[in-house]
Amino acid sequence: MSKKVLVVDDDPDVRLFSVNVLEENGYTPIEATDGEEGMKFVKKEKPDLILLDVLMPKESGVRLYRNLKTDAALKKIPVIMLSGIARKSFLRSQKVLTQFGGAEIPEPDAYLEKPVEPEELAKTIKKVIG
Repeated sequence: MSKKVLVVDDDPDVRLFSVNVLEENGYTPIEATDGEEGMKFVKKEKPDLILLDVLMPKESGVRLYRNLKTDAALKKIPVIMLSGIARKSFLRSQKVLTQFGGAEIPEPDAYLEKPVEPEELAKTIKKVIG
């Protein structure tokens, strides 16, 4: 059985790109359009990996990431951030949330800035979940 990868991004083109890369590399993609929908799929599907955008409507990737990493049942799911936001800006936003929420949040398993080449995305996914 192939590994399930949840793609959480509000941009349909980015989701299509990610789904194509996943399918070409033997993974089973699941799609969510925002952090709120993403969390529902995480709880329902228990994906092996999450590809997560930072800026989205309803619930941002920053908040979803924080919720994942502070939930004992979900914190072991690896996350690759795939975003147009620079890595430093994401880490800074995590520090701000940590100051308001207590526990320090670990960095994502990988962080890729858009646009990303299909080969780089596939290589990173393989590195993180095999």
